[in-house]
Amino acid sequence: MGKKFHILIIITVAVIWRVQGQTPADTIVSLPELEFSLDSLEPETPSSVPLGNEQLTAPRHYRQIIKPNAITRKGLFTVHKVDDDYYFEIPDSLLGRDLLVVSRIARGAAGVRPGTSGYAGDQIGTTVIRFEKGPSHNIFLRRISFADNISDSSNSMFNAVVRSNLQPLAASFDISAYNPTDDASVIEITDYLNGDNDILFFAPGTKQQMKIGSMLSNMCYIKDVQPFPLNIEIRTIKTYNQQTEGESSFTWELNTSILLLPRTPMRKRFADRRIGYFTERYTDYGSNPQGVEVVSYIKRWRLEPRPEDIEKYGRGELVEPSRPILFYIDPATPKKWVPYLIQGVEDWQMAFMQAGFKNAIIAKEAPPAEENPDWSLEDARHSVIVYKPSSLANATGPIITDPRSGEILESHINWYHNLMSLLHTWYMVQCGAVDPRARKMSFDDELMGSLIRSVACHEVGHALGLLHNFGASASTPVEILRNKEYVEKYGFCSSIMDYARFNYVAQPEDSISEKGLISRIGPYDVWAIQWGYRFFVDQSADEEKLKLNSWTSQKATDSRLWFGSEFAPDDPRAQTEDLGDNAMKAGTYGIKNLQRIVPQLTEWTKLEGSGYSGLSEIYTGVTAQYTNYLRHVTRYVGGVYETIKATEQSGPIYQAVPFKLQHEAMRFLDTQLFQTPVWLLDTAILSRIGVAPLQIIGRCQTEVLSTLLDPNTMNELVYAESMYGEEAYGLIPFFNDLENSIWSELDSFQPVDQYRRMLQRYYVERLIVVKNSPGLGYNDVIPMIISQLKALRSRIKLSLKKTKDMMTKNHLQYLYDVINAQLPADNKTR
Repeated sequence: MGKKFHILIIITVAVIWRVQGQTPADTIVSLPELEFSLDSLEPETPSSVPLGNEQLTAPRHYRQIIKPNAITRKGLFTVHKVDDDYYFEIPDSLLGRDLLVVSRIARGAAGVRPGTSGYAGDQIGTTVIRFEKGPSHNIFLRRISFADNISDSSNSMFNAVVRSNLQPLAASFDISAYNPTDDASVIEITDYLNGDNDILFFAPGTKQQMKIGSMLSNMCYIKDVQPFPLNIEIRTIKTYNQQTEGESSFTWELNTSILLLPRTPMRKRFADRRIGYFTERYTDYGSNPQGVEVVSYIKRWRLEPRPEDIEKYGRGELVEPSRPILFYIDPATPKKWVPYLIQGVEDWQMAFMQAGFKNAIIAKEAPPAEENPDWSLEDARHSVIVYKPSSLANATGPIITDPRSGEILESHINWYHNLMSLLHTWYMVQCGAVDPRARKMSFDDELMGSLIRSVACHEVGHALGLLHNFGASASTPVEILRNKEYVEKYGFCSSIMDYARFNYVAQPEDSISEKGLISRIGPYDVWAIQWGYRFFVDQSADEEKLKLNSWTSQKATDSRLWFGSEFAPDDPRAQTEDLGDNAMKAGTYGIKNLQRIVPQLTEWTKLEGSGYSGLSEIYTGVTAQYTNYLRHVTRYVGGVYETIKATEQSGPIYQAVPFKLQHEAMRFLDTQLFQTPVWLLDTAILSRIGVAPLQIIGRCQTEVLSTLLDPNTMNELVYAESMYGEEAYGLIPFFNDLENSIWSELDSFQPVDQYRRMLQRYYVERLIVVKNSPGLGYNDVIPMIISQLKALRSRIKLSLKKTKDMMTKNHLQYLYDVINAQLPADNKTR
């Protein structure tokens, strides 16, 4: 009777649990009083056959799932490990909350390095998710997009937009048990973590880029799941095949961060194209009653005064932010470079002071394991400068943002070890003529540290939300770049966000020191931070927008604050690696310095027992720098200035480069390239590194002519002529300049050397390619090319009769035959 009575109690309690779907605290019975453990019961069977997505087994008692041997860790979610299974215990208070998922490589796979990806610390995916409770004891994982939105929930269109943008469900989990004490649902996450999905692991685009194929599930496992108060860090080992047949499998250790986003998003700051910030955007269906509007808002950190300092801030006093921007330095970083990286971060403090904040951005070394064993490089709460042992010569400053507001949550700046070799080459080539410290293959730590500091400062600028400002260098007149007092006080470029690395315009007689040779923060950077981070007390986002617009329009008169976008490809003012307001003048000074250093390179690069690899590396840097000067100048031809303005600002947005500057650009190309640059062809160097002079000159000639004789360039000349008439630099002056530069021997009947023969042949080839290109429309380009070919054929025909040099005759006859094949028949010369 007694034993049956105990069993009846158990059955009754089990029925209550099944009906209620949970275990109320007051129904928990002490197991010893029942004389045997619930674990000894047979597994429960479903009370009925479910339909659709209903789970097959109802939730069980909490202690049947979370057994006494479970390893339990508290955090954002409570995480339980029971034997080899993992469970998330999700509080009801977090259901429906936005969670940001960030996936990174924790340990890279050996031999997998496509481009700049595949290294430890690289981001491989990011998305926003929500957990929601569904019917039949399910928890759904929903992927969230903010591409379509309506800013005002009181707008009558709000419900229609919501109904038309149901966010997709990405996964479903059975609720294994309920914890009524904490109002939480327990779900088993083991299979999802061990599987392959684009929520927690590689994004589809990353997979394609890295050529990742199918996952090998028998070689994958969960390494660790660590919860923290605001995030969960998941470590997994994943093994994949490569997409390419015949390749072996590769194994990565991945880190996935699930980070709780703020309940109240940071207030958006609407973007202005006159200030260069990375942006988020969405399609707003409510702000424009007569259509939709794409709303852009900038990416920036949430930098706010502490509540007790609001009044001080409003009075213009400097205050510390409630939460400063903190960067850690990767423990793998060589100790001697750590102080320079810290300086590169904290150089931005001066800019934030103009926005009203002191100590707004700081950097420090990561804590050692004995001090903080839970600190992790991949933890999504930490911003880090990650040091990567890579042959790649680069650095990048990616950011993770809250897509709802543009708030930057963290940044992992990638610092690749081999970047120092690139800095060495650049500095020797650009400043070797003026800085004696640059004339050796191993720089002193102090000089290399200064170069590292400058690059770190640039990458931190990206991590603060700033785009490249390739127009900044154009705000300084070329001759000012040689003014020692000016450049050492103000710098030679108005922004560290330009690719104006070093002052290559400075000449030896200018005696300019390091302060005027290496790029640093300029007035545009200070202004951009002030614009993006100034905290406006008691103003709405729309009020801020009006105030900032007025502020920006007022500042437009200061050319040093101009933003030249890298997405203005036709504007010669917004180029990489250039200096000054006139590329022809700057390039002439730069070439003078190259001419000074080329004869010295064999001596400067000499390392006993090392061969000539250093000489080859530096000479390649010289030719690359020379090519940069040519590229800067070539952009002027057919160029269009693009100056973004608000409606209250006067003047055009688009304007053709003046005739005088385009003509000057053509004269530069004639002097510095079409007339063979024999100074570059140092046979003492070329004979040691195994490069032929024709290769070097040929690459330069083809690159420049391909740009000049590109249909887009010539179309821009036609468009300018239609806009400005005879004042424009049109097709006729363009071809007159080219003909005078490239074909001068035809009138003097002089021999044509092999460099010029190569140039002339490529010129004819390009004209024929463009002539035969489809889709050029009905403008004057094709008729002009045909006219040029006819005139050139006549000049060649005449020159053939009077030229004595046999190689020149062969060359001209070949060109005559090639042109003749493209045009109506002409009398043969033979």
